[in-house]
Amino acid sequence: MSRFPSFSRPPRQFDPRRPQPLTEVLGRTDAFAALRAGVEQIAALEKDLRELLPDYLATSVEPGFIKEGVLALFAGHNALAARLRHLEPRLLSDLQQRGWPVHALKIRVRPQPAKEPPPVKQARMTPAGADALQALSESLAPSPLQEALARMAARHRRKR
Repeated sequence: MSRFPSFSRPPRQFDPRRPQPLTEVLGRTDAFAALRAGVEQIAALEKDLRELLPDYLATSVEPGFIKEGVLALFAGHNALAARLRHLEPRLLSDLQQRGWPVHALKIRVRPQPAKEPPPVKQARMTPAGADALQALSESLAPSPLQEALARMAARHRRKR
């Protein structure tokens, strides 16, 4: 016999292996109330910045917290930070018009992690392909194309 009536579901148990929405995790206790407010503030600020900044800047600028009326903005590299400094007066007034309690911006550079180098090409040309390139280069009049084809054919013939 079940403890629960057949028309109701048992209450959901906390399962640490199940992905959970951030709002649900932060809403469990009052200890996370300040953190939740900060997360919501950053999300709203990101939304406003995406609307106010040009597309090429909006994707590379991250807001920090507002501390004593100063908003920290983090740019991906120095060139974006310089462009952001040019837009600073307009951006500051636009943020104030939207109700953000800021009187200054602090623009910082937060470098993005280095991307992995592309893998080395592994393509190989068959002997028949190298012979066809050599024959094509010999049939052409002297030109940069003819020289490039001859070098490519010679390079792939050496690798046999």
